[in-house]
Amino acid sequence: METSKESVLDVYERISQLARTVHGTHTGGVKTPSEVLEEVTEAAAKLLHGVDHAGITLVRRLRPGHRPEHFESVAATGTVPTRFDVLQHEQGEGPCFDAIWFHQTVRIVDVVSDPRWPAFMTAVREQTPIRSVLSIQLYTDGQELGALNLFSDTAGGFDAETEEQAINLATHAAIALSSARRGEQFRSALASRDLIGQAKGMIMERFDVDAIAAFQMVRTLSQEMNVSVLELARRVTFREMPVVGNE
Repeated sequence: METSKESVLDVYERISQLARTVHGTHTGGVKTPSEVLEEVTEAAAKLLHGVDHAGITLVRRLRPGHRPEHFESVAATGTVPTRFDVLQHEQGEGPCFDAIWFHQTVRIVDVVSDPRWPAFMTAVREQTPIRSVLSIQLYTDGQELGALNLFSDTAGGFDAETEEQAINLATHAAIALSSARRGEQFRSALASRDLIGQAKGMIMERFDVDAIAAFQMVRTLSQEMNVSVLELARRVTFREMPVVGNE
């Protein structure tokens, strides 16, 4: 019994180490959202007892029972989680959707005997090796929602301890993902500002105008061409169009 307890503590310690990694404290920088999700699913398959496959389901918020307008299966550890998500999307229902819409955690002990989603369960039995499932709400971000999905090829593959560890992992992942997305948005904003600044500089130099006049020229052109200021700045900077006007 002591060995088992030490093993459980070791799993939690390794999850904590993973959390520090995905938060960037070991690398000196915050990871991208896709890197965070890939590390989470890989860790789930390696650390958690009974997990044979893992993946993430992302959907755009819609009413329950309706197919989402945006659906994505990401960070899968193989083809099985992706196939599971495809079947789920085709049926418009399943444990991942329920975890996202209704509950924080949904567990399927045995896909053969579980009475929920009968058509979907039949497809899972016929087209995948999956026999038990654990889906945990990962995060909600505005209109986009996600679930961490763990799969076992054995019926009853997940016990209460594994579920608790998985929830712990998902909690760390949600926090790290939020940080990664904020960092990505910040970097994108800086890049956009720099690109517009470069375009303004080119116009200022060529036409001997100040920064305010240069930006006004960019705005006017973007409206006339029906493109965003950022896109107009990109075209000017990379010389995909002549710099405003004629010499």
